[in-house]
Amino acid sequence: MPFADVLAYCLMPNHFHLILTVKAEGVKFSDKKKREDMQLLPQAIGTMLSSYTQALNKQQGRRGNLFAHNTKAKILNDAKDDYALNCFMYVHQNPILSELVEKIEDWEFSSFPDYIGIRNGTLVNKQLALDIFRLEIDQIYGLTYKILRDKLDEDFL
Repeated sequence: MPFADVLAYCLMPNHFHLILTVKAEGVKFSDKKKREDMQLLPQAIGTMLSSYTQALNKQQGRRGNLFAHNTKAKILNDAKDDYALNCFMYVHQNPILSELVEKIEDWEFSSFPDYIGIRNGTLVNKQLALDIFRLEIDQIYGLTYKILRDKLDEDFL
């Protein structure tokens, strides 16, 4: 992506998760004269969502909004207590928490299969993610499931 590197993603039936690290180009402001100046990354994401909605509406013969809620963003740079790492893990755990699969790696619409080596996708910048989250590639599978088990155990206490 010209404006950001994708660190993790998960496409769910009714929503999606992206963890991005923004490149310098992504925080530049658009040259277009609109009601308000907008940085290039949010503008590109808005265009992508709008285009997807229009295409799906045309394909399905429907009208109106596709997404029920506005896109939310949270800055993780200054997060404490491994919050950013937990977000990274949560993105991948989402299909199992939503009871869509029995094993995280069975959900093909996520970057998890790329991280554990069962798919060789090119969308995510794995090395950058490993550096940012201070992980080794061989830790991801076990750590993701450990955090998931801990989370599930807390829910039953």
